[in-house]
Amino acid sequence: MKNTDTEILEIVELANGDIALRRPDSEKDPLVSIRFSDESRHFLGKIRPLIAKAMIEAGIQAVQDLREGPWEENFEDSDFDEEDLEEELKQELEQLENSKPISKAVLH
Repeated sequence: MKNTDTEILEIVELANGDIALRRPDSEKDPLVSIRFSDESRHFLGKIRPLIAKAMIEAGIQAVQDLREGPWEENFEDSDFDEEDLEEELKQELEQLENSKPISKAVLH
């Protein structure tokens, strides 16, 4: 169930300072927006757009990983059971929540 279609999206800074993912020349609300607190803006300074970009990329990767999970073959089965999919997703999320972080960073 891989989608080979590509769509052009852009990451922009909005007038209110939010970083957003949107379709080019779209008048609609952005697909995703990230708002940093004043404290975070001060701390991150000029790298704030790079951090937002990394966050958006991580979210896109997570969606792709979840879509390509072991439950994907269920979509093609004629006896597809939505409850099975929900249970598989729940277990996957619990596993992610219980996994230890690779490293910890303390912000000063």
